[in-house]
Amino acid sequence: MPAVRRFLRDNSLTLAFLVGFLVVLVAQAFAGQAEFNSQLVSEGLEPMGFRSYVTSSDFAVDVTENWQSEYLQFFLYIFGTVWLVQRGSPESKELHRIGVESDEEQRIGEHAREDSPRWAADRGWRGLVYSRSLGLTMGGIFLLTWLAQSVTGVAAYNEQRLRGLQDPVGWGRYLASADFWARTLQNWQSELLAVASMVIFSVYLRQRGSPESKPVGSPHHATGVEG
Repeated sequence: MPAVRRFLRDNSLTLAFLVGFLVVLVAQAFAGQAEFNSQLVSEGLEPMGFRSYVTSSDFAVDVTENWQSEYLQFFLYIFGTVWLVQRGSPESKELHRIGVESDEEQRIGEHAREDSPRWAADRGWRGLVYSRSLGLTMGGIFLLTWLAQSVTGVAAYNEQRLRGLQDPVGWGRYLASADFWARTLQNWQSELLAVASMVIFSVYLRQRGSPESKPVGSPHHATGVEG
């Protein structure tokens, strides 16, 4: 049991958010089913069961359009903070560290330590890929979820058109449609606003004990300092 408690403590941040994610996803499924069935009934159609709804394109497109915007946020933030800074924010690097930094600062190649990841010491393609693996992973997941949104989106869009006795459209045409871009851009703008707000608010506001905040007594101009 001590090992279990230690595991739960050491991974509590990830586990708590994963549990919260699952709870909210289930709640979204029930709320989405109720809304979708209300629309079906208003059109004189039979309501859809829960299992059918959660395996439908309507539910899938709602989920994937949110996922892609979140991973886009992380991808842009990870790469953007290499070169962009904000004076006074703990979300920013120190002003003099703009750029990819030296091998010594990043503990790459001969500067790697005994406890460094093995690929950090590699001067070949492994080291090159590993040194950018976080951003590449986030960018890859973004592209995959955006693709999933487009595939599920065209299916949901065509189901709606068929209910209105309209001809379905192809995937390429859907990518140029207002429905696809409305779904996409409404999430992108909210993610960009959220990041900008977090960066600038953290210059002047504090949260005691949080690594996303500076120590309460730090001056406003202190940059790259975490509490």
